[in-house]
Amino acid sequence: MRTPAKVLLALLLLVAGCSSPGHAGGPITLRFQSLAWQQESVAANKDLVRQWNATHPGVRVEYIQGSWDSVHDQLLTSFEGGQAPDVIHDASDDLADFADGGYLADLTGLLPARLLSDIPRRDWQATTFGHGVYGVPFLQEPRVLIADAARLRAARVRIPTPEHPWSWAEFRQVAKELSGPGTYGVAWPLKEPVSATLNLSLSAGGRLFHRGADGKVAVRFTAGDEVVPRTVHEQVAVDHSAPASMLGSGGSDTLPGLFGGRYAMVPLGFSYRQQIVRQAPKGFRWEVLPAPAGSDGLTQGVSPQTLSVSADCPHKKEAAAFIDFLLRPRNMVRLALGDWMLPTGTRALADPALHTAKYGWATGTALAARLRTAPAQSVRGYPEWKDKVATPAYQEYYSGAISLTELRHRLQRDGNLVLARYQR
Repeated sequence: MRTPAKVLLALLLLVAGCSSPGHAGGPITLRFQSLAWQQESVAANKDLVRQWNATHPGVRVEYIQGSWDSVHDQLLTSFEGGQAPDVIHDASDDLADFADGGYLADLTGLLPARLLSDIPRRDWQATTFGHGVYGVPFLQEPRVLIADAARLRAARVRIPTPEHPWSWAEFRQVAKELSGPGTYGVAWPLKEPVSATLNLSLSAGGRLFHRGADGKVAVRFTAGDEVVPRTVHEQVAVDHSAPASMLGSGGSDTLPGLFGGRYAMVPLGFSYRQQIVRQAPKGFRWEVLPAPAGSDGLTQGVSPQTLSVSADCPHKKEAAAFIDFLLRPRNMVRLALGDWMLPTGTRALADPALHTAKYGWATGTALAARLRTAPAQSVRGYPEWKDKVATPAYQEYYSGAISLTELRHRLQRDGNLVLARYQR
């Protein structure tokens, strides 16, 4: 049982963490934690906060800089300590457990019809748990192939387009044709292998997580789930068209090799184009290609970036109004351009700035209609399953340490044991 002193301390922490009036009769203060990190994106977010404050004297927003590297643990600590920001920038695959734990506000009834109708229903699925909506999806990032244009044309391979993409089998063949002594057709940066594998597997009909009539989720590794990991494994171990040395690397680690001609292609998130523009040597010609297609075409899973409101925030209506302001079509375009990503809003996505051929914007926007909620979005216990079961299993399979049969066995047997603890 808490002592009075502990109760007082908890109340003080709660007040410190939520929005509150500055002086008697003064403006409300909302704390907005942003995870923007690219220079253009940080500048756009801060400028929009300044615009809000200049036009809304009764509700002041304080900008707080967060970090993607530590956001889950940081938010969990701040929620439990009563010090959470009022408006929270995160990713949709991080929301399920926070929503279930009662840390996030249900935004049902707080968001304007304009915003609800502008973002497609398929995107709202990423932030809807049970009967509540716990975040607004606003930016999303398809995976694409960043290719050395000169290498592809010198090899006379067919250049894929969103209308006529490569199949996974054709992609494997092209990677072999682009390989040679000391060079590789593709480099797979799979330091974080789970989301990349699961999201690309949607193209082949893989879902991995299956929800039964009782609402419980089970892992089933089907033929569709095999296509992407088997392709990567065979490129590394059989074709030698992809280097094993890069499997444990992050996306940025592959760029020097791409620029230097060691790899002809690298599967990367769409936002990596910003780094390439800044870092590519003069004269390096590159292009954006769609990821390979499977039995379900170019379908791909994404975990949109989201804006949520803390459940402890006493000014939820004002927080929702600030989110609506940030995500007006013109502002959403600014945020998308700043992060080199795609907006979810249909009006923003139609902006001509996002349809230019320069830097591959048109290729990205052509993929937008095929983006779907990542398979793990609503799976409780996914973070533990990913860290303890899936990440080591995929890493060992890609490195050749275990077989596809053992990969399937571990994902299903060990994975379902983890998920069972979260089922109700």
